[in-house]
Amino acid sequence: MSSLTILYIIIAGIIALFLALFLYKHKNNSHKTLNYVFTFLRFITIFSVLLLLINPKFEHVSYYTEKPNLIVAVDNSTSIKYLNQDKNALNFIETLTNNKDLQDKFNIDFHTFGNTVNNSDSIGFSENETNLDNMFNKLSQVYKNTTAPMLLITDGNQTFGNDYQYTSSKYKQPIYPIILGDTITYTDLSIQQLNVNKYAFLKNKFPVECILLYNGNNAVDSRFDVYSEKNLVYSQPINLSKKNNSTVVNFTLPANNVGVYSYKATIVPLEKEKNTINNSKTFAVEVIDQKTNIAIVSDFDHPDLGAFKKSIESNEQHTASIIKPNEAENKINDFQLFILYQPNNSFKKLIEALNTENKNRLVVIGTKTDLNFLNSVSSFYKHEITNQIEDYFLALNSSYAPFIVDDIEFETFPPLKSNFGEVTFSIPFESLLFKKVRNITTNQPLLGTFESNKHREGLLLGENIWQWRAQSFLNSKSFSEFDGFLGKIIQYLASNKRKDRLNLDYESFYNGTNGVIFNAEFFDKNYEFDARETLVIKVKDTISKEEKTFPFILKNNLYQVDLSSLPPSDYSFTVSATNGKISKSGTFKILEYNVEQQFLNANVTKLEQIATNSSGNSYFIANTNSVITDLLKDNRYQFIQKESKNTIPLVDFKYLLFLIAFSLAIEWFLRKYNGLI
Repeated sequence: MSSLTILYIIIAGIIALFLALFLYKHKNNSHKTLNYVFTFLRFITIFSVLLLLINPKFEHVSYYTEKPNLIVAVDNSTSIKYLNQDKNALNFIETLTNNKDLQDKFNIDFHTFGNTVNNSDSIGFSENETNLDNMFNKLSQVYKNTTAPMLLITDGNQTFGNDYQYTSSKYKQPIYPIILGDTITYTDLSIQQLNVNKYAFLKNKFPVECILLYNGNNAVDSRFDVYSEKNLVYSQPINLSKKNNSTVVNFTLPANNVGVYSYKATIVPLEKEKNTINNSKTFAVEVIDQKTNIAIVSDFDHPDLGAFKKSIESNEQHTASIIKPNEAENKINDFQLFILYQPNNSFKKLIEALNTENKNRLVVIGTKTDLNFLNSVSSFYKHEITNQIEDYFLALNSSYAPFIVDDIEFETFPPLKSNFGEVTFSIPFESLLFKKVRNITTNQPLLGTFESNKHREGLLLGENIWQWRAQSFLNSKSFSEFDGFLGKIIQYLASNKRKDRLNLDYESFYNGTNGVIFNAEFFDKNYEFDARETLVIKVKDTISKEEKTFPFILKNNLYQVDLSSLPPSDYSFTVSATNGKISKSGTFKILEYNVEQQFLNANVTKLEQIATNSSGNSYFIANTNSVITDLLKDNRYQFIQKESKNTIPLVDFKYLLFLIAFSLAIEWFLRKYNGLI
C-alpha cells in the first residue's frame, strides 16, 4: 500500500470523525451516553464508505513448492516393433510409472511421437514415420520456462524432418536417450534411395537413379533387377566391398502406354542376410500423352516472368517459354495458354489472333499496363483509369467454385502493386482472390476468372507476384505450395472442360508411408459451395475385390476423407453425392513401402551425441537400472519454492458492506428504542 493511500485513509478517518461529532455533539444531554454510541456508529459508517471510495489495495503473498518435470518422450513408430524392442520399451515405461520415489520428485509427463507429437501414454508403435525434429521443436516451446529433463526412448532412426542432432539444441534441458536396439553390425545390402520423376511422356524413355549400399567386410556379388509386375525390364550385376560400399545405378525405362505403372527394384539378398525388406523398393510413374505449353508474353524484363516460368515448370506436365509479342503472333497454335504480362499497343496483333482462334489467356495488369489499349481490345471487362498506383493485399475467396484452392497462408503475402480503380465486367466472373486495402476486404477481384463461348480467361490485377513465391518459401521452406496453387490456375485456364458441380483433388498414386487424402468440392445448381451435401467414397481393391465405404467430413469449405488405413494395392473408387445424385469415378494406387523397416540397428552415435551436448547421459534399454538412480541423485532437479503475490482491492471485501449495514441498523434500532425517531 502506497504512502499516498495511507494519507488518504488518515484524512478519511478525520473527516468521518468530524462529521460524526458534528451530528451528535449538540444533541439532547439527557442521552449523553447514547450520543457517544451513536457518534461511534456513525463514524464507522462514514469511514467505511470513504474507504470504499478510496479503495486501497492489499497484497497477499503465499509460498508454494513446485516439482521439476520429467518428460518421457516415446518413439511410437513401427520400427520399434520391427527391431523387437516394443516389450522392452513398455516394461521400462511401466517401471517409471510405478516408481514412487520418481513420482515424488518429478511431475512425469508422457509424450509419444511419430508423424505427430501427442501428450499421451497410450503406445501402440503404429506410426509409419519418425520425426524427432518436430518433437524437439514442439516440446522446446512447451517446457522452455521450466526445469524439464527428457527421457528419450527411441532407436534414433529418423525418417522425416531436419537432422535432430542439431535441432535438439533448441531443447535447453538435459536429454537422456534410452537406446532401443543394439550396436551389432550385420552384413546387409540395401536400396538407400531411388529417384524417379512422377510423370513420363508417351513414346519417350524416363530416367531412374538408384543408390545401393553395402554394409560388411567381404567383397560380395549380387544382381540388381527391376520388374514391371512379373516381367523383368532391367538387370545389372553388382559388385561391392568394404572399401567400395556404394554404387549408383542409372538406367532408363520406356513409356509405351498412357496410365499409371508400378515397378519393383530389387537387389538380390545375400545368404543369411538379416534384413531383406530394404533390398527392394516399389516406385510408380504416370505416363501422360502430351505436355501443356504456356507462352509468357512480355515486351520488357521483370522478375515476375522468371517466377511464372519456374513455378509453371515445377510441374513436369507443363513447359513455359518467355517470348516477345511479335514472336508469339506466329506461334498461336504452339501453345495452349498465353500469359499476357502487362499488355500495351505492341500486343495488338497478338490479341487479335488470340481472339480469332478463341485461345485461353491470363492477363496480368500492372503499373506499366496501357489501360487505354486494354480497354479497347477487351470485350468482357473495362478498367477504370485514374493514373494512381495502389498496393493491394489479398483475401482468399473460400467460395470460389471452378477448382479446389488451399489456403497457403495468403494473409502473410506482401501486396501487389497495380493501378487504382475498379474493374467492371460485362459477363459473369468469379473472384479467386479479393483486393484488400488497409485491412478492408473489397468485393473487387485481385485474381478472377471467367468463361465465355468455350473460352477461359484469367485476370491478375497486380505485379510483383515473385514476392508471393518468395514469401511462400519463407513460410513453408519450399516453393511447392505456391507452385501447386499457380499450377491449378494454369491447369484450369489451359483446359476447356466444362465446369463440374463435383470436383475431386487426389493423386494417381501414393507412397505407402504418406497420407492418402482425398479433397472434394460440391456446388449447387448456381455453382455456390453446398455445405449441406453428404459425400461418400466407395473404394474397391481391384486385386482382392474387397469394398469399403468412407464418409467425407466437412473441413472449412472443403470435403475431405483420409484413406491412409488402406493397405498397398490398386484401387478403383466412386465418390457420390447422396442428395445431389452426382458421382465421379477413378483409380489410384498405394505403393508398398515402409520406411520404418529399413533399419537394422539403433542410431547410437547420434543419440550419444545429443546426450553429451545437452549435459545428459545415454543408456541402452538392456542396462537401465541406473537411470532412475541417476535422476534421483542429480542435484540439478530440486524442488523450487515460488512466491505468489495477489493484489486484492478493498472493494472485494464483502464484510465491509455488512459492517456498514450493521452499524446503520444498530444506530436506527437504538434511536427507535429510545424514542429519538
